[in-house]
Amino acid sequence: MDRFDAMRVFTRVVERRSFTLAAQDLGLPRSTVTDAVKQLEARLGVRLLERTTRHVSPTLDGEAYHRRCLSLISDLEDAEAAFGGAKPKGLLRVDVHGTLARHFVLPGLPAFLAEYPDIALYVSEGDRLVDLIREGIDCVLRVGDLQDSDMIGRRVAMLDEITCAAPSYIERFGRPEAIDRLDGHRIVGFRSSATNALMPFEFTVDGVVRSLVLPATVSVNGAESYVAAARLGLGMIQVPRYHVEPDLQRGTLVLVLDHCPPPPVPVSLLYARSRQLSPRVRVFIDWLVGAFAAHRAAQPGAA
Repeated sequence: MDRFDAMRVFTRVVERRSFTLAAQDLGLPRSTVTDAVKQLEARLGVRLLERTTRHVSPTLDGEAYHRRCLSLISDLEDAEAAFGGAKPKGLLRVDVHGTLARHFVLPGLPAFLAEYPDIALYVSEGDRLVDLIREGIDCVLRVGDLQDSDMIGRRVAMLDEITCAAPSYIERFGRPEAIDRLDGHRIVGFRSSATNALMPFEFTVDGVVRSLVLPATVSVNGAESYVAAARLGLGMIQVPRYHVEPDLQRGTLVLVLDHCPPPPVPVSLLYARSRQLSPRVRVFIDWLVGAFAAHRAAQPGAA
């Protein structure tokens, strides 16, 4: 194993805090990973990692060496791509909200992987906060305003949101006509994965966003359950339009209060501040921006 490959092994061990998980990520025997780190320590004459039966962590020298390794590896990958004409390669781990994955990401993957055949993509689904470094994830795609100082993000889209309800709900509670006359109405509550608090409803009135806390018949923390509860007439919901477009076309959900829609929500791709952006993440971001733009342009009424 050459020096740069050993550096890649070492950085993965530090990020995963595990020889076993690093070996799985890299597709190498665990013994190869262990030997590579031992040889690095012998050549440098310092101890890079503290090892226990359950945990691996970098020493102070290991932390400093890890930062240098990240910079050198990034420079090497950039140089190879720029001067060798080589396309990015390797494993790319992306964590995506499930509905975004199925609607925006997966349909375009055949074209992306045809363009970059040496990238192996692993897509996990979730909407929780993740530790990118510890979990070995390169980037996450999330909806909403995110305030995590440990991440750097690029906005890839803005999604139109709507308020909607089932016909059975409207038959029971009536169609709401104005946000100042919502007494007696109910919502399906959505709980934040970060705070467990119920998310307020938001409406845009004369260019100003107004937030309202309405009584919830039932509350959930999953997007699919949220929409399913609305179909059952359990309350109004606010969701990105793409998520319920088939329901609107079938009439299982109908628009309400469409004269004061919720503000659009951002979709952002985020990666760790401490990790240099690799070429494969760069091309994935560029492709994803194009995928969202193409979807937007294909919508009725798009400019």
